Amino acid sequence: CKILRCNSEYVAATLNLRGSNRNAAYCNALRSYSHCTRKTARTCRGDLAYHSAVHGIEDLMIQNNCSKEGPTSPPRPRPPAPNHQGFESLDICNYEKSFLYKYGQPPSYQHCAAFGDPHIRTFHDDFHTCRVEGSWPLLDNDYLFVQATSSPVAKGSNATVTSKLTIIFKNMKECIDQKVYQAEIDNLPAAFEDGSVNGGERPGGSSLAIRERSPGRHVEIRAEYIGTTIAVRQAGRQLSFSIRAAEEVARAFTEEQDLQLCVGGCPRSQRISRSECCRGRAAAEAARALCKEMLPVEDVYFQSCVFDVVTSGDANFTMAAHGALEDARVFLPNAEKLHIFQ
Repeated sequence: CKILRCNSEYVAATLNLRGSNRNAAYCNALRSYSHCTRKTARTCRGDLAYHSAVHGIEDLMIQNNCSKEGPTSPPRPRPPAPNHQGFESLDICNYEKSFLYKYGQPPSYQHCAAFGDPHIRTFHDDFHTCRVEGSWPLLDNDYLFVQATSSPVAKGSNATVTSKLTIIFKNMKECIDQKVYQAEIDNLPAAFEDGSVNGGERPGGSSLAIRERSPGRHVEIRAEYIGTTIAVRQAGRQLSFSIRAAEEVARAFTEEQDLQLCVGGCPRSQRISRSECCRGRAAAEAARALCKEMLPVEDVYFQSCVFDVVTSGDANFTMAAHGALEDARVFLPNAEKLHIFQ
């Protein structure tokens, strides 16, 4: 896939445009860029940089009133090899930098979380409490597969908690070998399954890295090559998952990959009403007092905390909701959307 060559030729063609015919020259450069991407379409079909370029060109042509037919700019002399290589090797595996380089603005991000009984906050800020016993995909796209396995919180209980998480970072040409991360209750490793702590031997191997924020309690995985950060936590007898993903990455899936709790939330048949838990007045009041200490705002994180403490009888569940709120504070692109009220 030679999309980087198309990108650098377009940048070279538009770098020093001046004077009255600037717009015409800019449209010529965009048509050349479009022509170049069409030539690489077959080999670049699964490449994120390629799809970014195609969408970006369409937007720029509309913004600058460029027609699709017309002259193209003459090929520019190739930039000297060291600089050219410098950009490719440094930035092809840094999503944010290469996005900024191509579009002149930072990428958009989305946030999803699964915690407690499991409660799901989707990429679209919908919020569900789910039954979902067994294994369910949180994410299933071209770059990531994340599966949560849930078990009943107590014998005979309707409520379930996440007892195992499997995260697969799919192979990406220059950047990383495929890596698998697995966590289970009381086993939150600070390494991938093969014992490594990064993306492997490839030039961009360090663009995927794992580190322990709190031993046995909180692990963070940064995947710079896809503009994504994941937090995995254990609080009490449950695991939680939070992600901040580049919007383009979160949307990179086909119609067949339609079951993703982070995208569509829980199927309707699997949803639980949070008010069902709290009929016993005394237990509910005690849970509210406990949760209020950690979560002063009575939003869905607070409601989830009350539900989990009453259902499980475990005060540690206050930490699950508190951890999810802290992750949201860090990961949410828009701070005003931190609290959801239902």
